[in-house]
Amino acid sequence: MSNRLARTLSILGHPLLSLPVAALLLAGNDGAGATRLSVLALGLGVIAIGVMAYSHWQVRRNRWQHVDASDRGERRTLNRFLLALFSAAAVIAWMLSPQREFALGLGLSALLVAAAMLSARWCKLSLHVAFAMYAAMLLVQLSWLACATGVAFAGAVAWSRLVLARHVPRDLVAGAVAGLLAGIGFWRLLPFVAA
Repeated sequence: MSNRLARTLSILGHPLLSLPVAALLLAGNDGAGATRLSVLALGLGVIAIGVMAYSHWQVRRNRWQHVDASDRGERRTLNRFLLALFSAAAVIAWMLSPQREFALGLGLSALLVAAAMLSARWCKLSLHVAFAMYAAMLLVQLSWLACATGVAFAGAVAWSRLVLARHVPRDLVAGAVAGLLAGIGFWRLLPFVAA
């Protein structure tokens, strides 16, 4: 039972789900029109499909054992792809959208991946936990209760990654700290990019 729950939490806490849900909740709370929400959802969907397609392509080419990219070499390849994807998406969002929040969020997502790459020598920073915590910190604009719920969810995702033996506690703490810093950075930088 605990493995099934852990697997479910790990899937629900996947970075391609947790961050987009937070972004859509924030955009909906901002009174964004249906068109803006649709464009945001479409952009996030394209990113998610791109990552899934890339992962499946690597497995089909027998370069990866599983789409989870748990092996060190698989993770390195995936992180390079994610860094390029988030960076390109941030630049495109910056150039095409008058609302700079999305570009800032994508840029900070790229920095989270870069942090995972830079810390790979010392730990396997959990991007699941990093993005779940980042999403939780973004929800502070909705309410403190939404943020606290997000932090509790990030804790549940951390537990799931530990139970599934994908990470050790050091990796989870590193991910939580990175996500926390990205969330704080978003709110500190937002007045400068929105101006």
